Amino acid sequence: MAHASATPLAREGYGRRPVVIAHRGASAYAPENTLAAVDAAAFMGFDWVENDVQRTKDGVLVVVHDDSLARTTDAEQRFPERSPWKVGDFTAAEIATLDAGSWFGEEWTGQRVPTLTQYLDRVEHNGQKLLLEIKKPELYPGIEHDALRVLGEEGWLDRGHVRHRLVVQSFGVDTVRAVHRARPDVVTGFLGKPPVSELPAYAEFTDQINPSHTSLTADYVAAVHRLKGPHDKPLRVSTWTVNNAEGAVSVRGFGVDGIITNKPDVVRDAVEGR
Repeated sequence: MAHASATPLAREGYGRRPVVIAHRGASAYAPENTLAAVDAAAFMGFDWVENDVQRTKDGVLVVVHDDSLARTTDAEQRFPERSPWKVGDFTAAEIATLDAGSWFGEEWTGQRVPTLTQYLDRVEHNGQKLLLEIKKPELYPGIEHDALRVLGEEGWLDRGHVRHRLVVQSFGVDTVRAVHRARPDVVTGFLGKPPVSELPAYAEFTDQINPSHTSLTADYVAAVHRLKGPHDKPLRVSTWTVNNAEGAVSVRGFGVDGIITNKPDVVRDAVEGR
């Protein structure tokens, strides 16, 4: 896969192949957002992994996509009286006991919901890079600062990580802006597709505009690339979630800088022309 230059997910040049980012880890092959999915991506040769961060009842950041634990853990069976099993209604100790793997396949039984600290340690151990999504920030006031605190505690806000190995993104405009204000050196991404007329305002606080592939056009990517972000580099585009060769070839043709995918091997083979 392509490797980052001085700015994370920077393009190698127009028309060159985009960076492939393993969505929630290699989530087509291992249970999403688990350490097993991170390891699967590493085994397959992928540097960049994407994850989702939320906050427990007692203030611990955990890596899970849904704001309910019901889909990807056995919370419903373990705690039948606590519907709708919201992440924010459980303590970190309770979540640590849940099985986050068997829903995906029996062989994954016993996988856990990692804390952000555990997740960062594994990504670091694997020598990987992280596209961290702050999920549902409206449910967790101040989570932006919590995320930056944990990143700092784990050594992820030093010069090397910030320049080469970390992007923080969110669907929340205020969240992306808050991260930029707190740590202007951190590369940020906005998940969505603002109107072209509003892109200059976004370029004041975000380095990437990351829309769904279903909404993307070559003209829109070109409009994003014409602007420079807060680090005085052209804005980048990483699109999600592309899981087949046809889609990968299509968005590569649009000139995207990154492709977020559950099937990184399929996308890599497509954009490398194998």
